[in-house]
Amino acid sequence: MSTSDFSLALLPSFPIAEKQAYTLNTHDKTRIDNYYWMRDDERQNKDVLAHLHAENSYCEAQLAPMQPLQNTLFEELKGRIVKDDNTVPVKDGKYWYHSEVRGDDEYSRHYRSSDMSTSDKQILLDVNKLAAGFEFFELGEVALSPCEQLMAYSEDTEGRRIYTVHFKNITTDEMLTDKLENTEGQVVWANDNKTVFYVKKDLKTLLGYQVFRHVLGTEQSQDVMVYEEQDSSFFMGLGKSRDESLIIIDLASTETNDTWVLDADQPNGEFNALIPREEGHEFDVDKLGDTFYIVTNWQAKNFRLMTATSQTIADKTQWQQHTAHRDDVLLEGVELFNDFLVLSEREQGQARFVVVNKQGERMTLAFEDPCYYAAIAMNPEPESRSARIYYSSLTTPGSLYDVDLTTGEKTLLKQQQILGDFNADNYQSERLMITARDGVKVPVSVVYRKESFKKDGTNPLFQYGYGAYGYTIDPSFSSTSLSLLDRGFVYVIAHVRGSEMLGRQWYEQGKKQHKQNSFNDFIDVTKALVEQGYGDKNKVFASGGSAGGLLMGAVVNQAPELYCGVGCHVPFLDVLTTMLDESIPLTTNEYDEWGNPNDAQFYDVIAAYSPYDNICAQEYPHMLITTGLHDSQVQYWEPMKWVAKMRELKTDNNILVFKTDMDAGHGGASGRFKSLEERALEMAFFIALLNN
Repeated sequence: MSTSDFSLALLPSFPIAEKQAYTLNTHDKTRIDNYYWMRDDERQNKDVLAHLHAENSYCEAQLAPMQPLQNTLFEELKGRIVKDDNTVPVKDGKYWYHSEVRGDDEYSRHYRSSDMSTSDKQILLDVNKLAAGFEFFELGEVALSPCEQLMAYSEDTEGRRIYTVHFKNITTDEMLTDKLENTEGQVVWANDNKTVFYVKKDLKTLLGYQVFRHVLGTEQSQDVMVYEEQDSSFFMGLGKSRDESLIIIDLASTETNDTWVLDADQPNGEFNALIPREEGHEFDVDKLGDTFYIVTNWQAKNFRLMTATSQTIADKTQWQQHTAHRDDVLLEGVELFNDFLVLSEREQGQARFVVVNKQGERMTLAFEDPCYYAAIAMNPEPESRSARIYYSSLTTPGSLYDVDLTTGEKTLLKQQQILGDFNADNYQSERLMITARDGVKVPVSVVYRKESFKKDGTNPLFQYGYGAYGYTIDPSFSSTSLSLLDRGFVYVIAHVRGSEMLGRQWYEQGKKQHKQNSFNDFIDVTKALVEQGYGDKNKVFASGGSAGGLLMGAVVNQAPELYCGVGCHVPFLDVLTTMLDESIPLTTNEYDEWGNPNDAQFYDVIAAYSPYDNICAQEYPHMLITTGLHDSQVQYWEPMKWVAKMRELKTDNNILVFKTDMDAGHGGASGRFKSLEERALEMAFFIALLNN
């Protein structure tokens, strides 16, 4: 499409990156990377920083004419948020816990009370005070000791997901001198109220690979390493069993799980493997009383639920089947209660919950919206006879329910309040099934404002996608999206292959050698929606972040003519070079997702779609690219290199702007209002394009 007369393009020149030829040889194949020099692991190279600052200045000047619109949108987004708000108190042990946010505060305050009324609330943490003086701040995990008098909390002040753990005596309101640095952020208390376990990170790869034991009152240098994972393809996490009898090390690669446990009453003991590690065996295990519950893919592609005892858990041939495998239902998890189990399932893309009582009787909890998101919320008390469930849809703000596990009756505890003139009846959502080029039907969630929508091909259309790691983007309510819907946009989520929207097969058909399906699905959804009149072919916009940024990079290479504007955020764009370099954080964890290009077969697969390697001399859409200098998941130099090469080769005069947050990481800006500026920026970019 011709949009080269875009009036915001005021500056005649953009930052020109120096070209320094760097030769890469693999499998007797040679690539020349002229921008390899942009990689700086220390983030201190003057030339790199100067170029990023130049790009930021260019972006700011280029988009200056839309600043009033961006300011208007920011005020809209901010104006829908209740300034004084609180979470619903949840009982855990002797106390009820909740958080509050007030006025223009960016962060919450955390409290506990003796009852649900919170009349005698005691402050535990004021995150605003913790964040003072930092451009970026993220509170990681808050963990209370079993006696509920000591608290551990972790914080990240750079955005690289490297956390420091602090300790506080809640009774005296005094900070302890203990400090644990370079951790994953998780802290698990042993039952003696003085011993904690944490995961330490490799500061180069950013992988958590060692578990340490720390005793309060001692220096971190005295901590004892109790487990070390030798296989760098595994992520590591810590937890505690539902009955708090076991401390659990969870190990997960893309296609294999492993679990090690320790008696929480014996913190000086040794961790032992719970189930023998077996390549391709994916499972999640929990324990309540004398029974282990295992959600497993053993002889069950879509998973099934098995049970075991301490005597039989190590031998899966002795496990007992609780819920059988089904070809058309994905079992996603189980929540354990003393008298009930709550199964999280997905059928035809729709989440649902099945309550199972001790007699084996099953009750399904149903929802009415055509497409929605639902999840088990916090339920720390296994003796409870009700469960808290979170629910949202494209037209229903986030809602927290108490569900009676005997009757299924739902009691609404709280629904997200949207300030302004929001009325859910003004909006309509749909679930479509679009046929892709290979005949497979792709689920699509659509929402629009009723009065402005005409199925005649005149509406602007915004399409979002992700499609990786089996992660499903469920259709949930977004108050920020109202600013697009109220301006006539049709908002679309394309549930492309690579998620688990339609079960495990849906994921497997969007990874490794099948990754091209994700891109085909997204492109084919766009074409079909335009053909069916949901959007104007000259007013189509798309956006994605992280692996969704890879999706955007591939799509604009393969079908640039379909899109007027594209947003690409913290994007994974230099797939081939990154996956060949094991020193780059998280690379080895990704082999089962993309394939290992040290294998010639997967080298060719990745080379065929890697966005950086497939930029060519053609016209591209208007594009807004954003990243964070301290991103720990996708390194800043991937979009930096991609933009430089794109500027060199693209043949159009369309806008290409690149903004780097010099303080943020993979999650973008921190704080509830500051993060809205990023959303306002993209929406202003799209709306300005629409109006020019």
